[in-house]
Amino acid sequence: MKKIKGSKMLFEALLKENVDTIFGIPGGAIINVYDELCDYENKIKFYLFRHEQGATHAADGYARATGKPGVVLVTSGPGATNTVTAIATAYMDSIPLVVITGQVPTSMIGTDAFQESDVTGITMPITKHNHLVTNIEEFPQVLKEAFHIATTGRPGPVVIDLPKDIQIAEGTFNYPEEVNLPSYKPNVKGHPRQIKTTMELLKKSKKPLVLVGGGVNLSGTMSLVNRFLDKFGIPAVATLMGRGVKPSNPKLYLPGGIGMHGTYYGNYAVSNSDLLIALGVRFSDRIIGNPKYFAPNAKIVHVDIDPAEIGKNVRVDVPIVGDLRNVLEKFLEYDFEVDFSNWVEELQKIKESHPLTYPKSDKYIKPQYLIEKASEYFPEDTIVVSDVGQNQMWVAQFYKFHNPRSFFCSGGLGTMGYALPAGIGAKIGQPHREVIVFAGDGGFQMNIQELMTINRYKIPLKIVVLDNNSLGMVRQWQQLFFKCRYSATILDDNPEFSKIAEVVGIKALKIQRPDEVEKAMRELAEYEGPMLVHALVDPRENVLPMVPPGGKISEPYLTAPYDENLEKVVKRGGSNE
Repeated sequence: MKKIKGSKMLFEALLKENVDTIFGIPGGAIINVYDELCDYENKIKFYLFRHEQGATHAADGYARATGKPGVVLVTSGPGATNTVTAIATAYMDSIPLVVITGQVPTSMIGTDAFQESDVTGITMPITKHNHLVTNIEEFPQVLKEAFHIATTGRPGPVVIDLPKDIQIAEGTFNYPEEVNLPSYKPNVKGHPRQIKTTMELLKKSKKPLVLVGGGVNLSGTMSLVNRFLDKFGIPAVATLMGRGVKPSNPKLYLPGGIGMHGTYYGNYAVSNSDLLIALGVRFSDRIIGNPKYFAPNAKIVHVDIDPAEIGKNVRVDVPIVGDLRNVLEKFLEYDFEVDFSNWVEELQKIKESHPLTYPKSDKYIKPQYLIEKASEYFPEDTIVVSDVGQNQMWVAQFYKFHNPRSFFCSGGLGTMGYALPAGIGAKIGQPHREVIVFAGDGGFQMNIQELMTINRYKIPLKIVVLDNNSLGMVRQWQQLFFKCRYSATILDDNPEFSKIAEVVGIKALKIQRPDEVEKAMRELAEYEGPMLVHALVDPRENVLPMVPPGGKISEPYLTAPYDENLEKVVKRGGSNE
């Protein structure tokens, strides 16, 4: 068999893994691979970003939108370390990535060579697996294992550190058809006895509730969840990552989420249920509040592919380790009569008496109102990508999600700057679906350079910057818990984001009055190219309800007084002139 270079092996392996899209930035330690890329440009599309963090977030958005692993190609040292935040973001949210980083030649590793860094050591805590390639003959096996590990079981990022001498070394390209890793055997079949126990509990239950987590979207099982809800008439709530629930009976789904910024009625449902069936959920602190008081009256069934998550944060009465598709299909094989209509009606009454709401204003744009209007004008299959903070929670509360894989955000790590590049990746992955990005003024500036990427490739992404002249969520905490001492959170020197977009070559407009919102959202939805709306929103607005950190989710803040002094503190600087 003819021997080929390591750089060529990489692209041959990518083709065998059906990779057609790569994100990245070149550099000295990966230059041989980028030279090889010239011979594969008609088979694999490459997108050049302006920062490695942006490229890796874009691969993350692509993976969430398509269900395929996102592939990143960067250089050594600072190129590799610039990916770390985005790799950690993907790790926390279980997103499959394969990140290939250049490295100095193997003979120079450990010498503090130019642009050398211990990438495998740095990324070990934030990857599902990583590997420093030291032998050209092992490279095909390493690549096959990387894609297998990234995409099976609980998905996650894998890093391959590729020294420069391995890139140019020649070896035999024997690409394995299968992978056999004795230490890595994810359990995909839920235990039959535990499944039976769950269904027996459901028979006896009076107030069951299904908690839909991000694992449902990752596993592509939302349709099975909807069938399960409809078949037995069980109400459901969703985590931040579990949006897209849509049973045929709309009364069975309580939108808006649970936890710290969940709805009153969603938290009420959890707190008063007698059986909680959690599907692909991490039970993060933002969801459960004080674990002592989480679902105090319920038997908890936890279904997850990762056994490490079961019992980690909350007590679990019935653990089921397995793939959601297999477990849900077994649930649906059961056939018995139950009637939870009284419980469903009880929750509807709570929902009607405690709706999500916000005060109206003739002076300021309310961010909740803008998000509601966007939801009205964009198609039901739109992919919505939010940044982190107040904008993220308002989107989660007020945007109407109808489909799975429709809401992307940094749920676990809370990475500011995620939305813009992830939105680019989502649009590349799903070019026929609308993609809209919501970002706060703080987070938007953290990867604003990727506006140039949008213009370079004419990506028709829609962007809304909710500008409240502050690091809004931290500012909210300072108001509620630190006596309005706004330390380092006021951004009253923000630039004109609309003008920046226009200079880059992106259509943009700026709005600052409530009566401008509807027209702006209509224009944004109808415009065929990339467009940005810079919206000056009420700087006093908070995300409510809110459960204090470590509090009971059954006892949220339902209201919080405005700090009227914020109007004087913010001053709106140049961005309101």
